[in-house]
Amino acid sequence: MADPRYEKLADVLVNYSCALQAGEVVLIEAFDLPDDFTRSLIRAVSAVGGLPLVSLRSNAVMRDLMLSGTEDQMRLIGEIDAYRMSKVQAYIGVRGNPNISEWSDVPPEKMKLYQSLWWQPAHRDLRVEQTRWVVLRWPSPSMAQQAEMSTEEFEDFYFRVCTMDYARMSRAMQPLKELMDRTDRVRLVAPGTDLRFSIKDIPSVTCDGGRNIPDGEVFTAPVRDSVQGTIQFNAETIYQGATHRDIRLVFRDGKVVEATSSDTKHLNTVLDSDEGARYVGEFAIGFNPHITKPMKDILFDEKIAGSIHFTPGNAYKSADNGNESDVHWDMVLLMTPEVGGGEIYFDDRLIRKDGRFVIPELEDLNPERLVD
Repeated sequence: MADPRYEKLADVLVNYSCALQAGEVVLIEAFDLPDDFTRSLIRAVSAVGGLPLVSLRSNAVMRDLMLSGTEDQMRLIGEIDAYRMSKVQAYIGVRGNPNISEWSDVPPEKMKLYQSLWWQPAHRDLRVEQTRWVVLRWPSPSMAQQAEMSTEEFEDFYFRVCTMDYARMSRAMQPLKELMDRTDRVRLVAPGTDLRFSIKDIPSVTCDGGRNIPDGEVFTAPVRDSVQGTIQFNAETIYQGATHRDIRLVFRDGKVVEATSSDTKHLNTVLDSDEGARYVGEFAIGFNPHITKPMKDILFDEKIAGSIHFTPGNAYKSADNGNESDVHWDMVLLMTPEVGGGEIYFDDRLIRKDGRFVIPELEDLNPERLVD
């Protein structure tokens, strides 16, 4: 008998996140996923009259394909995946992974081929721009270890955060979007951080469970050449299978001119991937009340209540500052008292201090207002 929480989560993904309608086609990509949950998704899609396509994928198999793949092979896979994506109206990507470092030994040149020839044609060019999509991780003992929880405790946390009242959150975030749309100058202040940039005339976007689960952020992008100063990130991050701690970036006229971390060589290899990788494509404020500490999983960490993330690399078309790159690396800065606090200023007005919104129109985004 399947876990009843599977049915509740499948309902959220199909009916809220994708808002699937009768006759629409949805692609379900299941990475290292229990068959019982894939079946729950199929049943939820069928219940509304949708047409499910299913692709079962393995991170270990994909690793071998990348290690052995040629440019022609990667391009062929990308073309096939792009053709399939062009035939669907919605996409659900559920990504389990028994080993979060499965791709850590894939050489950078192979990873770049994968990103540009395999992943980008189907996902960045089609899925992100032309479908209603949602992506999420799947709980595993590996994730529980990252979160420093027992497996059972982590599963309870996972289903609680993934099935929260996202409609309520959506209403609460509208004033923040409106404020960001009116804002020109942003300043971030925290231990090791004093960063200034403009977001003038770049749209802000609410993330309320319609694209990622879990969710809880509003994002925009800095004016490409406006970023000045230093930012010191305090959440560990994994990119291309490599773990980084204490990333510090120094910006001049929008460009990263100095970058260090616990793996400075790999950090700079990524930032040297292409011209756009040293510029920033996203600035976001996170506020999911159930997520309070980092666990080296970016779909969770970028939503931490009291956090921001700043993203070297590609900008989203919905909040476009013109920066293009194969890289999109969300780096997270917590600004809560436990890690030294921090402040966010919009046009010299303090809007959040030590992780809490301090102006009346944004108080509904503080944790106690988002949960019963």
